[in-house]
Amino acid sequence: MYKRILVANRGEIALRIIRACRELGVETVAIFSEADRGAQYLQLADEAYCVGSARASDSYLRIDRVISAAEIGNVQAIHPGYGFLAENAHFNEICRSCNIDFIGPPHEAMRLLGDKNSARRVAREAGVPCVPGSPGPISDEGEALRIAHEIGFPVLIKAAAGGGGRGMRVAANDLVLKSALQQAQAEAAAAFGDGTLYLEKYIERPRHIEVQILADHHGNAVHLWERDCSLQRRHQKIIEESPAPNLPQSLREEICNAAVKLVKAAGYTNAGTVEFILDQQGHFYFIEVNARIQVEHPVTELVTGIDLIKMQLRVACGEPLPFKQEEIRTSGAAIECRINAEDPEHDFRPCPGRIEQIFPPGGPGVRFDSHVHPGYLVPPYYDSMIGKLLVHQPTREEAIRTMRRALAELRIQGVKTTVPRQMEILNHAAFVEGRVDTKFIERTWPPSAS
Repeated sequence: MYKRILVANRGEIALRIIRACRELGVETVAIFSEADRGAQYLQLADEAYCVGSARASDSYLRIDRVISAAEIGNVQAIHPGYGFLAENAHFNEICRSCNIDFIGPPHEAMRLLGDKNSARRVAREAGVPCVPGSPGPISDEGEALRIAHEIGFPVLIKAAAGGGGRGMRVAANDLVLKSALQQAQAEAAAAFGDGTLYLEKYIERPRHIEVQILADHHGNAVHLWERDCSLQRRHQKIIEESPAPNLPQSLREEICNAAVKLVKAAGYTNAGTVEFILDQQGHFYFIEVNARIQVEHPVTELVTGIDLIKMQLRVACGEPLPFKQEEIRTSGAAIECRINAEDPEHDFRPCPGRIEQIFPPGGPGVRFDSHVHPGYLVPPYYDSMIGKLLVHQPTREEAIRTMRRALAELRIQGVKTTVPRQMEILNHAAFVEGRVDTKFIERTWPPSAS
């Protein structure tokens, strides 16, 4: 096991990694921006270094400064968490060139799966179903129109290097497709430095099913079953759960086995998530791989009893997986609500500001992962998530009741949060019956009605 690692992230995930390291006897070096100076969780690290001013581009995304902090801190490895540099293959490669382990997949696999076109190629070669679409990047408008007519409207334009809904547009006809291509390309180039696009059939009212995988350096790869992440706003998840409701066991196993086939074909190691969409007819299609730990990883931890952060460290330092596929069981049902500093009545507009008071819920089956505290200033520079509220109970019905109770107990004063909308969702018949899809929130609470 490592003796000392650097946590190249902030907030909730940085605290989560520091806690896991403490339990493993691993020392930690934290980094922070000027906006996070004085954050209480930094006191739990063995050392902490400032890497720049408030904006991420001047701090958490500065590879040179992160590496400098790692060298000054004399660490053996870097854990990137999620977001920022977590899926940056160049950063991954630089870490390894500096003789610092990157706690994640090899940079070759990250590059292969980070580009949606090459990821789809690997999936097709591995026999994993993909959404019908362009075989590679779209070269021009003419090719996009030709493919759209072949697969049929509506179509979805996606950025090859993208994520989080950026560089993504839906087109229902030729005219919309032409203008959407320009918009998506400009947005993708601005967000990722790469305006490459591809086209695929737009699946209406799909569910979003993702599979947690672990793979070691000894040829072992397993899945830890699935999560349903269909409840989203602006292509960003807001509630996740496991197991996925109303999913036949045979289909569940087929999806999970497809995820393992894909990561094996890509030479992937460490933790990752293979994401699929499931149409109304029960057909599933591969969409992408998140080559990192996910925000919603605790959902899987609760139902499997496996600490994913600890497993990341163990795999990265060369240990084999301590279990085989048939030994991984799930127990009960888990739900996660991402608590964001946002105004759900105004299209989930971010609401940075000072948290005057916070009273986290407790009781049996309740877990609250958060780095915030009374007086904490939610900065406007980063993701708006301030915590993750999780519940775990023997049945989904019990988990829903516990989450309602926990949401009612959670008190956050000073900023608006997503809690009121999440409470409405938890009480909605469609959610209770497991009948939601990725557009459910948008249809039920349209932005124009706010």
